[in-house]
Parts: sequence; C-alpha cells; structure tokens
Amino acid sequence: MYGSQGTPVLFGTRASALVLGAALLVAGCSSSGDGDKKPDVNAKITQQPKGADPIWVNPDTNAARQVAAYAKAGKTADAEQIRKIAEQPTGEWIGPENPKAEAEGFTEAADQAGRTALLVLYNIPHRDCGQYSQGGAGDGDSYRTWIDAVAQGIADRSATVILEPDAILHLVDGCTPAQYQDERYDLLSYAIGKLKSLKNTKVYLDAGNAGWGHPDEIYQPLERAGIAKADGFAVNVSNFYSTQDSIAYGKQLSSKVGNKHFVIDTSRNGNGPYTAGAADENWCNPPGRSLGETPTTKTADPLVDAYLWIKRPGESDGECKGGPKAGEWWASYALKLAKSSN
Repeated sequence: MYGSQGTPVLFGTRASALVLGAALLVAGCSSSGDGDKKPDVNAKITQQPKGADPIWVNPDTNAARQVAAYAKAGKTADAEQIRKIAEQPTGEWIGPENPKAEAEGFTEAADQAGRTALLVLYNIPHRDCGQYSQGGAGDGDSYRTWIDAVAQGIADRSATVILEPDAILHLVDGCTPAQYQDERYDLLSYAIGKLKSLKNTKVYLDAGNAGWGHPDEIYQPLERAGIAKADGFAVNVSNFYSTQDSIAYGKQLSSKVGNKHFVIDTSRNGNGPYTAGAADENWCNPPGRSLGETPTTKTADPLVDAYLWIKRPGESDGECKGGPKAGEWWASYALKLAKSSN
C-alpha cells in the first residue's frame, strides 16, 4: 500500500553515542588510505577506496561492534560475515534531540577521514502515518528549527543528505491527512532550500520505489516540494526492489522532473523483493533477503549518481516477524543478510 514503509529509525542514545565516539575513533579505527584491509578477524574497520566510494565508513556502528563481539567470542566465521556490513558506509539517521551535535559529529569525522558524510533526515511532522516508525517533529515551526540546526551542524563540510523517506509518497497515497498536506510541501521546500544554501551539501528527496504506483503519480508532488532546487531524488529507501528495476523506475521519473539525477538504496536488494507474505508487510523484515551492490559512485547508468546503503542492514524494520523495534540492531537477521550475499 505504502512506499518505503518500515523506514528504520530508533532515535535517542544510540545516535548520540555514535557521535560522541566517532570523532575519537576515526583516527585510530579508520584509515585515510584507500581501503587496505588486514585479512584477520580483528582487523580494524577502515575506509573504502575514495575513487569508487567517497562516503564515510563509521568505525563504530552496531555492525562494527557485532564484529568485535563475535571475534571476542571466537565466532570467526560469523565475524567475517558481519564485516561485510561493517566495512561499508551506511546512512547516519539524525535524531530529534541533538541535530546540530549529531550532524557536526558525523561530518567532522567524515572530513577528518577525507570522505563525505551520508545523512538521512526523517523527522517530518506526522511521519509514517502511525506505522512502526511513527513520530516526527511536533509542528512545522519545530521542524524548521530542527532543519536549521542540522544545517548549522553540517556547515561547510561535505555531506550527502537523503531527505524525508516516505514523505512524498504519503502525500500521494492519501495516508497523510488533507489538513497537513500543504504544510508538508512547504516544509520539504524549506528543507531543500536551507540545505542547498550550504557550500558542500547534496540533497536527494525521497521518491518511492519501483513497486509503488507509477512515476505519473508522483512527479508533480515532487515538483511542488521543490525537486528543482535539489540535486535529485532517492529511490528504494529501506526497500528491496532490484537495482535494475530501480534504475528503470528512476529514469522514467527523471524524464518528468527535468532529467534530475538520482541515487538508489541497494542495502538489502540482492535477492529482490519478498512476495510470499502479506502484501502490507512484505517490506517489514522479510525473510530470505540479501545485501545488494556495495556503495559506489561508479554505477550502471549516468543518471544514477550512486548506489548507497541508506537503510542500515541488520537494523529492524519494526516489530514484525519476531523483530525488535524499528531501528534496533538484530544480529540474527544481519547474519542472514550477509550469509546470503555474494
């Protein structure tokens, strides 16, 4: 029914802890070189080669901690499987409480490593229509203040921002009540303008996935939200549609919005979408999925700026199929994703 759905966020102590630790760890746990990794299980998490993947690898993610825990427990094979996740750059989802400090911490750590921070902003009022990731800012003024704080935290450092997963889709499908729709368009336009006023920030507005509707249904809402001011749009965020299908969908949509470029979330699309369950929960912790193409700016189409891991593999979509709350680390699911990937 919905677009991305199940967008995985658990705001609070985890994000704050990452910020506090990231700057301290980046020098010791992150190499400024181009991805020369030791083969042993205790090797530190380092950056990927900058030429193919300029996005920052956070050395202190849940996945990195799981690698260390498995290694300490002597579970070498499991540690190496989870390393497939830990050694790739993933999105940093900015929480509602300390947006300036978090944006500053992540972009500073990325800057020290000579990389670009990938930030995901997911705090629009009336978010997720009461689903697993419901919440968001209390009102429009609070949201603008939050966006301003994020922008202050980024400053002139390099950042790629994925803006508000599901926000446009839930306008189109009627999930967002009519009385909030005009405000949402205004808030998205404000966010794009504010972020694009920064010197080194790219902005991609979420635009659904290959399994939702048709580009004809969403291109005008994208235009109304200010896509012309953005660098482009994002597809397949937190979803499972194949890269090939995502490229086809994105190119159709691009042709309707001024040939804008786009990025694709490939974090869990290695086996494509799950179709054997209930249609309204095929997006929520589906079994048998796999990691997709690793993040890179060297893609199969000139309109695709990057394959990104926007959703953090191994973090739950919500309390379904035995999973923990949305955004919480789920080691057994992460292990299955990694083991089924090439």
